[in-house]
Amino acid sequence: MRKILVTGANGQLGSEFRKLSQSGDFDFIFTDVDELDITDVHACAAYFEQARPHFVINCAAYTAVDKAESDKKLAWDINVEAVKNLVLSSALCGSYLIQISTDYVFSGKSSVPYGERDLVDPRSEYGKSKAAAEVEALRYDRSLVIRTSWLYSTFGNNFVKTMIKLGKERESLNVIFDQTGTPTYAEDLAAAILHIVDKISANSRDFVGGIFHYSNEGVCSWYDFACAVMKLNGLNCKVYPIETKDYPTPAKRPEYGVLNKAKIKSTYGIDISHWYSSLERMIAALNTVITN
Repeated sequence: MRKILVTGANGQLGSEFRKLSQSGDFDFIFTDVDELDITDVHACAAYFEQARPHFVINCAAYTAVDKAESDKKLAWDINVEAVKNLVLSSALCGSYLIQISTDYVFSGKSSVPYGERDLVDPRSEYGKSKAAAEVEALRYDRSLVIRTSWLYSTFGNNFVKTMIKLGKERESLNVIFDQTGTPTYAEDLAAAILHIVDKISANSRDFVGGIFHYSNEGVCSWYDFACAVMKLNGLNCKVYPIETKDYPTPAKRPEYGVLNKAKIKSTYGIDISHWYSSLERMIAALNTVITN
């Protein structure tokens, strides 16, 4: 049975892989920092030598966007140095490496969805570290980089859960309306990646490396996203639109982070749901968990 090593397994995306692994045809190995410190090159090599994974899905990342501005070294260690180690270890085993990246590698100044060949121009330390990680991953000929955006899940902390919590506590909220992108349900992303893994596993000639974009379909602002969360949860909290300048943060966010998904759809035959329908499914799943 083919082995899939999932790093950063306690995060949102890693947790979705745990859930999907229960009905899969692969032998999953889940690690987080307690099981494998991917910033340690020797630990990586030793672990890979023993586990011999066929596929490596790197869900581990430093994602505290604002903290990265002042904690650059730690962000760089986790987002870049660790990827170097995973590349070296993957090469020793002949593993395929799937690296998760972000729309933050772009400047956010576009007015049309970003393609894989568009200029990378990050404006935050987090974005810079993720862009550098892409470069390291792509030095390996069996690597595949998947950029995504606005990730949320029933697991962990995220925008959707925060909006639900605040929507129950407050009568009104101010949410930014001049940053545009696409929410991505981590369950959908995990399923898409497993579809790719299954395709490559069935026929190695179907492997196409390089950079791919995946988010749910459609476009919205954070304000639109928040309004949808309130509506689908039946919350009466009023959401008011504000500009980015009215909510300053240490890190600069992309004003526009919509990703063009044509390449991943045509190359790997991926079907993608609209963000609103995926949000409906996530909230239904979340309410089921709360009820039970």
